[in-house]
Amino acid sequence: MTRAVIFDLDGTLIDSVPDLVDALNNVLEQVDRRPVTIHEATQMVGGGAESLIDQAFAPTGSAVGGDQLADYLANFMDHYRARPGRDTTIFDGVLPVLDALVADGVKLGICTNKPHEMTLAVLDALSLGHYFDACIGSDVLPYHKPDRRHFEEVARQLGVALENTVYVGDSETDVATARNAGVPIVVVSFGYSRVPAAEFGGDRLIDHFSELPAALDVLFAQKT
Repeated sequence: MTRAVIFDLDGTLIDSVPDLVDALNNVLEQVDRRPVTIHEATQMVGGGAESLIDQAFAPTGSAVGGDQLADYLANFMDHYRARPGRDTTIFDGVLPVLDALVADGVKLGICTNKPHEMTLAVLDALSLGHYFDACIGSDVLPYHKPDRRHFEEVARQLGVALENTVYVGDSETDVATARNAGVPIVVVSFGYSRVPAAEFGGDRLIDHFSELPAALDVLFAQKT
């Protein structure tokens, strides 16, 4: 039986907030808004770039107009694309765990609301891309998390039955995605959220990536 572990990206595998804040504040500066802080941005991550921009405009002045959002998004993407992964770091313990999962024959995928081009650029900059046999960002399909079809398409591309997958994420959106897809989820406590991760109702909670293999063993054992 082939098994798969599908990951969220930002706040789960990587700490990308410094680069997201840099690109976001570049947009805000162009329209004479105050910059957002790292703390503020951490509360905004998870819904994709459009959501991030939209949320940043509310606390810095008036809400963004719908006609302007596309221009701001293009500016955000251009700035981010020019320096992918410059200040982004991989969370401690991620690399040895990914190595061990691959060695065990587990298929790995990414299901993220980060725009697809940005996702691939960051994975390449951090030399992470080779671990994943499938990766789908928010703008590849006509739907995205928490829609179950986003997750299901990653599993399909991995060639693994949905019942043989586990999701790993850091947010309420990730838990909702797993519940909608009918798969178990491991929640990391060190990601981005306004609410403590212990309150999400995930199937397992881990405080360090080194705890993931044991959590996966329990969840996969429950499937047999």
